Amino acid sequence: MTSRARRLLALLALPAVLAACGAGSGAHADERVTIRFWALGAEGEQVQRLVREFERANPGVRVDVQQIPWTAAHEKLLTSYVGDASPDVAQLGNTWIPELVALGALEPLDARVHRSAVIDSSDYFSGIWRTNEVGGHLYGVPWYIDTRVLFYRTDVLHRAGYDSIPDTWAGWRRAMQAERRIMGPKQWPIFLPTNEWTQPVVLGMQAGSPLLKDSAQYGAFSDSAYRNAFKFYLGLFKDDLAPVAGNNDLGNVYQEFARGTIAMWITGPWNIGEMKRRLPPPVQQEWATAPLPGPTGDSSGVSTAGGSSFVLFRGSPHADVAWRLIEFLSRPEQQLAFYRLTGDLPARPTAWHEGGLVDDRYAHAFWVQLHRVEPTPKVPEWEQIATKVFDYAEQAIRGGVPADTVLARLDRDVDGLLEKRRWLIAHHAEFPTATGGH
Repeated sequence: MTSRARRLLALLALPAVLAACGAGSGAHADERVTIRFWALGAEGEQVQRLVREFERANPGVRVDVQQIPWTAAHEKLLTSYVGDASPDVAQLGNTWIPELVALGALEPLDARVHRSAVIDSSDYFSGIWRTNEVGGHLYGVPWYIDTRVLFYRTDVLHRAGYDSIPDTWAGWRRAMQAERRIMGPKQWPIFLPTNEWTQPVVLGMQAGSPLLKDSAQYGAFSDSAYRNAFKFYLGLFKDDLAPVAGNNDLGNVYQEFARGTIAMWITGPWNIGEMKRRLPPPVQQEWATAPLPGPTGDSSGVSTAGGSSFVLFRGSPHADVAWRLIEFLSRPEQQLAFYRLTGDLPARPTAWHEGGLVDDRYAHAFWVQLHRVEPTPKVPEWEQIATKVFDYAEQAIRGGVPADTVLARLDRDVDGLLEKRRWLIAHHAEFPTATGGH
């Protein structure tokens, strides 16, 4: 694809495009070079400690780490791409990678990984690794990883007559109903923020929905698999098992969890640290984590495959040296050091074993869940589609719009978002066709 064509695709494709460019083959190992590394959020501050060690081991190399707020990353990366000013290497949320691949901005990493003595695909969680594969090629290497599990109050569950979270939807719902009977009128068994897409998407994936169908050209939300999951989700609100509330409606969710206002919450690994810091001492021994239940038991209890990955950009004069930085930060000992700095979960099982995370009281549920994760659809439009999911779910939850009507409207809007994709596929343009899910 020509440079002009890639820029045209960038303009066509989005408000939703996260763009960056620049890596190619590069500098010799003994050249004095400066690597531009963009890291997002708090990770950009913490990774500088590890980067200094890399520089000491590579005297001819300086790494310029630029910390970019997550809220500004989209515009910053798109502007840099259009202006031929992208970094050499960057951290990207792995759901963003298909957008950059669609622009031809990223360098495929298959050959580099094949030659690497450090990065071994078998030492990564397979579902996470697959989020970086688009159209049969690898474009990212997982750095830290993320998924969702169930945080719950053990004391409330015990008072309801359960020693552990059931592993099926039916058993899980019965446990919530048992909790409902012992809770007050302003207390609920589970908090499912209505302004998040994760919960309805995860339940759909668990039910076997691909979310998108026909090579990700159309929405599959009206199909029976997703419809069944969506009705299960709505039923939790209808039967007063979950409050009709978003993240801002409940106030301080940690305080409400400590008070027993909510007894369960589907959330991510960062909240292990937050719970330890925010819950009062009497509650510290009364919470735990569990893998998500599924429609039929353990194997069906999948969750999202999230996290951040390292990518190289086409056109960089220093891609070989930048790849050495990726290899360095991917070593198990560096992943453990980064976990201790940030609390972000390591992408490599070896690091989990070496750091004792497998048997950690709170991390163990994530260890189990990470063996049961699935990528969301690998299309550039996914972020827009995900927003539509919770927009329409709120219409059903808050507005009382029938589920079938809501899902038909959702499919209609999603089909509209995918119109350019269908055109590109029909005209045999360069465009990723892989999807996540089942």
